[in-house]
Amino acid sequence: MDKTGILLDVKEYPDTDVQKNQVLTLEEWQEKWVDRQIGFHKEQGHELLKKHLDTFLKGKSGLRVFFPLCGKAVEMKWFADRGHSVVGVEISELGIREFFTEQNLSYSEEPIMEISGAKVFKSSSGNISLYCCNLFDLSRANIGKFDRIWDRGALVAINPCDRQRYADIMLSLTRKGFQYFLCVLSYDPTKHSGPPFYVPDAEIKRLFGSVCNSQCLEKVDIFEERYKRWGIDCLVEKLYLLTEK
Repeated sequence: MDKTGILLDVKEYPDTDVQKNQVLTLEEWQEKWVDRQIGFHKEQGHELLKKHLDTFLKGKSGLRVFFPLCGKAVEMKWFADRGHSVVGVEISELGIREFFTEQNLSYSEEPIMEISGAKVFKSSSGNISLYCCNLFDLSRANIGKFDRIWDRGALVAINPCDRQRYADIMLSLTRKGFQYFLCVLSYDPTKHSGPPFYVPDAEIKRLFGSVCNSQCLEKVDIFEERYKRWGIDCLVEKLYLLTEK
């Protein structure tokens, strides 16, 4: 049975406030990497990005692509191999080092003078730079503007109380003519406290609607047996394209 499609009927759950006070600390995210609780990592890359890659890139070359909360996403090397420049931010130094090791990329590291304790890891080729720091401190590093943002596992991981601040940072990083791919999850938030957190369509419009047009490109039923431990029986991933108004 085909579990994908724009016409997949997805329920919007009304109890969105039940997760609003949920908070994970940066230390807890770092512990997830140490304890190998990284089920969010996709070793083969993301199928929706592969499918809609032409829509994302629009035939352009030499783009600057930003990966918020990048982990060790293999897609960063995809874009670099296509001649694009990739910048990511990730709190886990372990995740960043694993990216370079697993992709067989040599790299250098140096402190970020503007952010205490932070580092930037750069591929020897020069087209991948990964910042190891709190995303909310990143603006101090002056990383420039971006043509594309690939947000998969980022907005859904941000503490709900920080979403507006997060959205403001993302929009501040965009260049004119940007394309922003955003993946969110739909499930009953009364049954699972998150993360990943439930992000309804109305929340996307609230966060980005004053600046962006939003279009849902596809909805995919991604429920698997392993998600039953969350207490849910339905899980849908939705891919949105955000563009400037």
